[in-house]
Amino acid sequence: MNLVFEHFDLYLKAFGWTLWLFLASAVASLVVGTIIAALRVGPVGTMRWAAAIYVAIVRNTPLVLWFILIAQGLPMLGITFRSVEKLHIDSYYFRACLALTLYTSTFVAEAIRSGINAVPLGQAESARAIGLTFGGTMRHVILPQAFRASVPPLASVLIALLKNTSVAYVFGVYEATTRMKYFQNIAAQDLGIFILFALGYVVLVELVSAGAYALERRWKAARA
Repeated sequence: MNLVFEHFDLYLKAFGWTLWLFLASAVASLVVGTIIAALRVGPVGTMRWAAAIYVAIVRNTPLVLWFILIAQGLPMLGITFRSVEKLHIDSYYFRACLALTLYTSTFVAEAIRSGINAVPLGQAESARAIGLTFGGTMRHVILPQAFRASVPPLASVLIALLKNTSVAYVFGVYEATTRMKYFQNIAAQDLGIFILFALGYVVLVELVSAGAYALERRWKAARA
């Protein structure tokens, strides 16, 4: 444990990279997941089936499998990622973000779709009656209400995403779990090191939970 306190800057930097992975993947997952949810309730049957198949396949396969596909499969197809040296961002971070986004977006899509289903059908019918297209109805009427109803399940999805960033350590991404293993190798598997890093994850998860709770209360107050 003393080793961590002696190099506390490395501890904070490791969780900084974990937070970077989480935020980048969360934003991308919310965007992609919203598009998938819209396709799943859209009027085009082919798109509905394609989105449903994508969700079914990705949700029912392990996250590690998608990391392997992105980290090893894409380079075999000639698809590579460049590092951003000025920002000290390694190409492995982009691969990790892509894998986490592909996986998490399916859970986001299902959470938002449940919110869409909670919106009264009359809302969409009224929007169509005044001439709004499907896209306009989703953007101006359905999705704003669906997001409000989806805050609790979306919070759970984002918390799972935050914890899933630890999988990236197996594929060469230097985040919090990687740094923990580095400290433990030096300090002969010191239990205190594990406790300190576990507490770091707990703090981040509680921040996400608090943010979701505050957002939910604010939207409830706005509706009252």
